[in-house]
Amino acid sequence: MNNQKIFMVGAVALVFGVIGAVVGLKHKAAPPADAAAATAPGRPPGAVDALFAQSLNDAAGKAQAMSQWKGKPLVVNFWAPWCAPCVKEMPELSQLAVDSAASDIHVIGIGIDSPANIAQFAAKFKIAYPVYVAGMSGTDLSRQFGNSAGGLPYTVLIGADGKVRKTYLGQLKFAQLRADLAAL
Repeated sequence: MNNQKIFMVGAVALVFGVIGAVVGLKHKAAPPADAAAATAPGRPPGAVDALFAQSLNDAAGKAQAMSQWKGKPLVVNFWAPWCAPCVKEMPELSQLAVDSAASDIHVIGIGIDSPANIAQFAAKFKIAYPVYVAGMSGTDLSRQFGNSAGGLPYTVLIGADGKVRKTYLGQLKFAQLRADLAAL
């Protein structure tokens, strides 16, 4: 009789488990349209507009309108001085900025740290592209571009038309980035 009760309880549990799985699969919500747009090539809703609506201080503390970059192809690199992969890719990003200037492709850095730390970092290292201070709000801005994990470095390739062409999480693979820039 004891085995029979165990069998019945197991059978009932199995039936409820199957019913739960079927109901769960039928009611699985489709991702919102905004989420699909944010991961697809093109323009995440509002991300580029949010960037261009900002005024951020440069490393010297002078306010700069991000709208100055509107209509230009951009490589936007979200970084922090305490992020080892960010620091490691900076010399090559600087070289890319120099090499791409003739093609009118611009590299900008958006620092996620305090103004003092970014200023100190910029003074210590030669960076050949503009660096701006966003503080922790830079993480929120990078999330609008699809960086759901909030990881760094995070780089966004924006075409002159204001459309996001590609995003890169982690240290850049510059051969791939150069190929993507050539496709602009």
